[in-house]
Amino acid sequence: MKATTIERIEDKLYQNRYLVDTRRPHITVRPHRSPSPSLLALTQICPAKCYEVNEIGQVAIVSDGCLECGTCRVLAEASGDIKWNYPRGGFGVLFKFG
Repeated sequence: MKATTIERIEDKLYQNRYLVDTRRPHITVRPHRSPSPSLLALTQICPAKCYEVNEIGQVAIVSDGCLECGTCRVLAEASGDIKWNYPRGGFGVLFKFG
């Protein structure tokens, strides 16, 4: 009988590679004093955990590990809480499934 190993999602995500465009991030968060409900929701639903509440209570993004899935775009772009663009050519995530 062959033993089955279950791969964790974190192990698969670790194989992805990112080329970060430091001069032009593809997602920006609207300046705010207190976060809206949709911004707070992003801290929970982003699969790459790119959003977090910082030490002064605002939602901030570190887009370095962004999967470009569009979840945040669907939830918060229409309200103006974030601005989302595709990364420039040659930048962004490179999926590696090995």
